[in-house]
Amino acid sequence: MDKLAAMHAFRRVVERGSFSKAAEELGLSPAGIGKQVRWLEQGLQAALLLRTTRTMRLTDTGRAYFQECCRLLDELEELERSTSGEQAAMKGRVRINAPMSLSLTVLSPLLARFMDQYPDVDVELTMADRLLDVVAEGFDLSLRVRTTLPDSSLVVRSAGKVEQWLCAAPSYLRRHGAPQAPHDLLAHRALAFRLAEAPGLWRLEGEGGMVEIEPPVRMWLDNSLMLGQMLAAGQGIGSLPSFIARPMLAQGTLERVLPGWHLQPRIAYIVYPGNRHLQTKVRALSDFLAAELPALF
Repeated sequence: MDKLAAMHAFRRVVERGSFSKAAEELGLSPAGIGKQVRWLEQGLQAALLLRTTRTMRLTDTGRAYFQECCRLLDELEELERSTSGEQAAMKGRVRINAPMSLSLTVLSPLLARFMDQYPDVDVELTMADRLLDVVAEGFDLSLRVRTTLPDSSLVVRSAGKVEQWLCAAPSYLRRHGAPQAPHDLLAHRALAFRLAEAPGLWRLEGEGGMVEIEPPVRMWLDNSLMLGQMLAAGQGIGSLPSFIARPMLAQGTLERVLPGWHLQPRIAYIVYPGNRHLQTKVRALSDFLAAELPALF
């Protein structure tokens, strides 16, 4: 059996999350894909995948083998392109992951421009506000908007600072009054982003120094676009990234709250696996996003 073909099949099974989807993409039968994966397991004398009728997950050995498969297959693909003189052409697919709110507001026009610039590069985008495992899920590149990134196994590149602003609807502020100092927030209803590093805790810095406030939370949300809509509906005060808040402030649907006090900004990070050869098309997308994103925040 062709080991490279079996490694390629195993990679697609992990990236697609199922044997049937991998088989459809590769033009094979699910049984044929399963046979290739079992052949790899027999050669390694170790299980790569734990399978039930409903679920499938990598074993520890499978996760390590998957990372090496990706590295070796990517390097082989790059070598073949370089040898055949296709290095500059940049063909193939780039799998990326980004937060849904960022994707729908900022990333979509950028990806359209990138695809116009490189018509032979295909893009597969997975939108998720929660943090996904870049390595285990086979992404070439991921965008994350966080205050810090603790995962040192990833290569990290900064793509701009994202300010966080406290906002509320004019109607809410008319009914409840506008806070004049950070501790006034304790008398208000808060809307909180559930996936933040410290959900429900606002660290504000101003002339009086640093203040930490935990206002009573009326609603928890895991999407910043939805949070913005609930704020516009007059449901309370919340923190929004600048790329979502700015157009709503310009339209008058939201107003800044305590504009003299500043929340800790977040950083837009471009991350990719550190143990994988960075293909030309992935590097081109990383360079493009690093150059274009900062001006949009």
